[in-house]
Amino acid sequence: MTDILVEADRASRTYKRGATAVEAVVAASCRVEAGSRIAVMGPSGSGKTTLLRLMARLDAPTAGSLTWPGLRAGEPLRPAQIGVVFQTASLIPALTSVENVELPILLAEERAGVCRDPPRHRALAALAACGVEPMADKLPEQLSGGQAQRVALARAMAAQPRMILADEPTGQLDRAGALWLIDRLLDWADRAHAALVVATHDAAVAERMRSVWHMDHGRLEAHE
Repeated sequence: MTDILVEADRASRTYKRGATAVEAVVAASCRVEAGSRIAVMGPSGSGKTTLLRLMARLDAPTAGSLTWPGLRAGEPLRPAQIGVVFQTASLIPALTSVENVELPILLAEERAGVCRDPPRHRALAALAACGVEPMADKLPEQLSGGQAQRVALARAMAAQPRMILADEPTGQLDRAGALWLIDRLLDWADRAHAALVVATHDAAVAERMRSVWHMDHGRLEAHE
């Protein structure tokens, strides 16, 4: 199996706003390999979020192509293949923290037809790793913004995906909280031998990654 988890070949995404066409991503070519640590930098509106949504197959390119050669062909890409951390926590309001984290584990095991450790135990372990196990029985409305983001991080890690795509995961956190969250992401990725792609405009976050890509007006200007 190839180490290339996702590859974009001149992928573009254009949105229609009335009579106006908005080019969110323009002819982006890139690849994410197993073990990558990548920061995607650029100002708000530069296309970072759309690029990650394309990689996660949450959106489809309007031109060009994306492939996932290193992931199991014919199987859903989430949650056992790709974990996503959104800008906002995006927790399911009716579920407790532990239930939100447990859900992707249940979905992954149902699709794979396997059963490992009890999903609840794994969900609680993920919450503990993110420092929010005491919030396990709380609903999202009972959490602070920082606590909710930590639960969302635990949810992304719980099913042990091969790649996590994190879209401005520190945007609502103070500096200490932001660096703590990035430390947890990097530690998890190292232990799971997983790829990590973080969209950010924070140079302190980007400095923690091995590679930095730059986006401007929808164009992937450079990656190094």
